[in-house]
Amino acid sequence: MERKTIRLLFVAILLLFSSVELSASGSEEIEHSGANITDTASLQRGAKWFMNYCLSCHSVSYMRYNRMAQDLGLSEEMVMENLVFADAKFGDTMEISMRPDHAESWFGNTPPDLSLIGRSRGADWIFAYLRGFYMDETGGWNNTVLPNVSMPHVLWRLQGIQQAVYKTETGESGYSREVFDHFEMVSPGVQTAEEYKETARDIAAFLEYVGEPAKLQRKGVGVWVILFLALFAFLAYLLKAEFWRDIH
Repeated sequence: MERKTIRLLFVAILLLFSSVELSASGSEEIEHSGANITDTASLQRGAKWFMNYCLSCHSVSYMRYNRMAQDLGLSEEMVMENLVFADAKFGDTMEISMRPDHAESWFGNTPPDLSLIGRSRGADWIFAYLRGFYMDETGGWNNTVLPNVSMPHVLWRLQGIQQAVYKTETGESGYSREVFDHFEMVSPGVQTAEEYKETARDIAAFLEYVGEPAKLQRKGVGVWVILFLALFAFLAYLLKAEFWRDIH
């Protein structure tokens, strides 16, 4: 019985280390975005880009305009004049007017709601995805992060048109495969590479915020909780020292 328990513990440890290794190797393929949801200016820019380029197809139905305005330091007038392009009201959720049957006939399927994409995929994945679009040999859009995606590159005027360059790698078993190497710019966009990188980072930060708006308050409350615990620990130490002062 003891040997069986030891073997199970050994297998569990091996699985733990292998899962950590796999997750680490997968994360190396995606560049860290540097998205920061505490940067209000970045969130405001991300909201601007998202409303102008993404909200026509992708809703974020878990977010309301008035909640976004409150969290991002925007007035009702600023939101309604610059970020609302339909007949929505200030307290409405961010829905799209495109009908699902039209979306399916145009794109092959209905564009997903992006309310939780930042929470499920993470800002780094969104950042890499927005920068991974390229024109393939068929003349259509493709993506290195999500190959054969049906979504067109709606930000191509900003980024420009690029092509993906692949290289051949041969493994230890002798099997060769084509892997992505780098991008080559075919037609530049209105933004430089660094400017578009910042745009992708801002959109990623905004979608991370949308996925969990309470994270802004939660991080702020967490600081006060840590300070309270530190103060409580100090007071408990003083109380303990007072009680045990005359006890040897």
